[in-house]
Amino acid sequence: MDRSMPLVSEVGALNAQPNRILVAGVSGSGKSSLCRQLHIQLALPYVELDSLFHGPNWSVRTTFEAEVEQFISQDRWVLEWQYDRVRQRLLSRAELLIWLDYPLVVVMKRVIWRTIRRNMRREPLWNGNVEPPLWTILTNPEHIIRWAWRTRASYPGRIRRALADYPALPILRITDPREARRVLEALWSS
Repeated sequence: MDRSMPLVSEVGALNAQPNRILVAGVSGSGKSSLCRQLHIQLALPYVELDSLFHGPNWSVRTTFEAEVEQFISQDRWVLEWQYDRVRQRLLSRAELLIWLDYPLVVVMKRVIWRTIRRNMRREPLWNGNVEPPLWTILTNPEHIIRWAWRTRASYPGRIRRALADYPALPILRITDPREARRVLEALWSS
């Protein structure tokens, strides 16, 4: 990432407490976890975007875009910044974008362990879906671990485009999970 990219360096640089927050990052970086924490701490409405997107048998729900539009029409919310078909709409309403830009080893460790845990426990995910068998990482190019590996390098470009399209939108880049905890504390106290 270009160090000259104009990003907010700390929560204290924000002009006001944000009411509409997006959390960006590669699969496994902790977007949903941070969203849930912000939901609890700041009493921001939250819905996991994956639950709106994935229908039974991993189908795409036909109501996805309409439900996203309805959710972001509220005055306050927190959401993951994902799914190309709604990214621009999300940005157009956001007051803060938090970018979880963790080292590759952190992200891959998280996505691998999360996938194994969900698989072993047969954890129900969105709309009755469960992780596919672990061996499908070898045959399915869309397997979540392969997806995280393949898409990890796309975020700097996405952030640059967000800065270009929405220059007034503060973007807070977090490069270490400990920083995320400090950001939560700072937002809570602001």
